Amino acid sequence: MNRRIAPISRRSALRLGGVLMAIALVAAACGSDDGDDQDVDGDEPAATTEAEAAAEEPEAEVAMTQDAGDLLAVVQDRGTLNCGVSGSAVAFSETQPDGSTTGFDADYCRAVAAAILGDAGAVNFVPLTAAERFTALEAGDIDLLVRNTTWTQSRDTDLVLDFGPTTYYDGQQLMARVDDGFSGTSTVSDLDGATVCTNAGTTTEKNIADAANAAGIEITLSTFEDFDIVTENFISGACDAVTTDGSALVGRKVKQEGDQNWVIFPPTPISKEPLGPVYIQNQSNFGDVVNWTVYAMIIADEKGITSANIDSMMGSGDLDAEAVRMLGGEGELQTKMGLSADAFYNVISQVGNYDEVYTRNLGPVGLSRDGSANARWTAGGLIYAPPAR
Repeated sequence: MNRRIAPISRRSALRLGGVLMAIALVAAACGSDDGDDQDVDGDEPAATTEAEAAAEEPEAEVAMTQDAGDLLAVVQDRGTLNCGVSGSAVAFSETQPDGSTTGFDADYCRAVAAAILGDAGAVNFVPLTAAERFTALEAGDIDLLVRNTTWTQSRDTDLVLDFGPTTYYDGQQLMARVDDGFSGTSTVSDLDGATVCTNAGTTTEKNIADAANAAGIEITLSTFEDFDIVTENFISGACDAVTTDGSALVGRKVKQEGDQNWVIFPPTPISKEPLGPVYIQNQSNFGDVVNWTVYAMIIADEKGITSANIDSMMGSGDLDAEAVRMLGGEGELQTKMGLSADAFYNVISQVGNYDEVYTRNLGPVGLSRDGSANARWTAGGLIYAPPAR
């Protein structure tokens, strides 16, 4: 198996630096404090003193942290993928009464498990709030985060994280009551004086604040730990409107509208929200597997290879050279990635291609690919994969 050696992580570097600093300070008979900035909620950095604490740790522990090694190998040795999800995001990841987890995001966790371990069921789903998700990933509590997480410049630079391919192109919208005078053509300007509720620790807070400022209106922004609580406050009348990704609003409206007449607006979202998997920085072997698992599902969709017909298509001899390589045949590249040759065959046969996952989970709540950014690139959308060669 041919794996690259993962670079020393940021945390390991801090600890090693702390040890060296401690030795130098003892020799000089002087002392000082040092800290490192870490983002705890995805938006603002918070000071820590991890380097100072690490200076008191034994050198052997520092070496052990450095030798934690390749995350791909760690997951393979463990035999289970720890995947962070919401657990309460309608159609994306919902924890069912029997303890199982369903949804679009959950199926991407299963797809990565199928690629790495050959078993889509080898997933430990970890429900996380928006405020918890990045801390859990950086701490190693999860291997992968697939939780309606927007790829932004600040998150890509301030956090010790990397983003995989976008699996769903979304945009922030608002939901309010028709009885309060709102309609599908309402705009942010119509919110003047309103109380708007959303999740704490998300990009939606900044987006709606920026939109209100741009519109020259004043709103009261009220945030809560998770969107279940946001929705409860909206139903009770404590919020005049709620805001989050449009897909989440659609899911909530379908699931919980009941006798209430809720409407989603404005027609054009107030932001771009590219959602996809997230993993720790400097784990390129693991990152490559996550990325190419998504790409393999998109390529299979382009070629009409589904979980139902994959075996017959492979047996027919009608697959083109790219599909043959991707599914483990002549010229395959999966073994060079540290996987089995049939890794992506396992993904498609056990979980499905991009369209299958989309249609199975998002279709029932009315989120159609047709005419959206999530259509195939050949149909005017943005869903596109690099070539498997």
